[in-house]
Amino acid sequence: MTASSVLIVSDDPDFARTLTARWQSERHVPEIALVTSGVWHPASATSYDLVIIGPVRNGNPAAILAAVSASPRTAAIFFAEEEKNIAQLHAEHPHLLVVPRQDGWAGTLILVSIEALRRVEAIRRAQRAEGMALASQAHATLGRYMLEMRPGVNDALTSVLGNADLLLLEPGQAAGESREQIQTIHTMALRLNEIMQRFSSLAAEMRAGEKESQDETEAGFHRLVMRS
Repeated sequence: MTASSVLIVSDDPDFARTLTARWQSERHVPEIALVTSGVWHPASATSYDLVIIGPVRNGNPAAILAAVSASPRTAAIFFAEEEKNIAQLHAEHPHLLVVPRQDGWAGTLILVSIEALRRVEAIRRAQRAEGMALASQAHATLGRYMLEMRPGVNDALTSVLGNADLLLLEPGQAAGESREQIQTIHTMALRLNEIMQRFSSLAAEMRAGEKESQDETEAGFHRLVMRS
């Protein structure tokens, strides 16, 4: 699993320093980057798993919150210094997590951040699993297509090999460079035929394995019924 990445945006050095120091006491410490609101760039939101917005200059983080909201795949936490603004923040930014300033705020913020990163990782795993499932489905479709086309391919290869053999057995039909080209066609057709034979063997092994697994399942079910 790759290390999680966290971006802390704040113009308050004490906030960033306290939060970073508190995180060092945890078992798993993410990669942490610190920027001020003056250095912050909207594109930064997509480069991190979590963005934490702390106190910023003039107390107006509207531009930062707008950029974070435009990147729903990035978790975002806002450190609210005034609780009266929390309801409005939730209404304007539904996916934003808000932690108010109160006693023990650093510990609370770390706990919320850890949970947010867990959710990000869970979503990431689900997306990987979905991608693997789609790839497996595509491979299965390709396999079924190859099974369906195998008889036609074998017939075509048989025809190519047969005609190449006839031309090679009759020296008068081809000579020089043409004969070498026919020999190449014959050799490549033999190679393709070998590949198709291997594919046929693999398909037979897969069917045998599926049947054996099915038989074992049915036998186990039968034993369970007999015991009950």
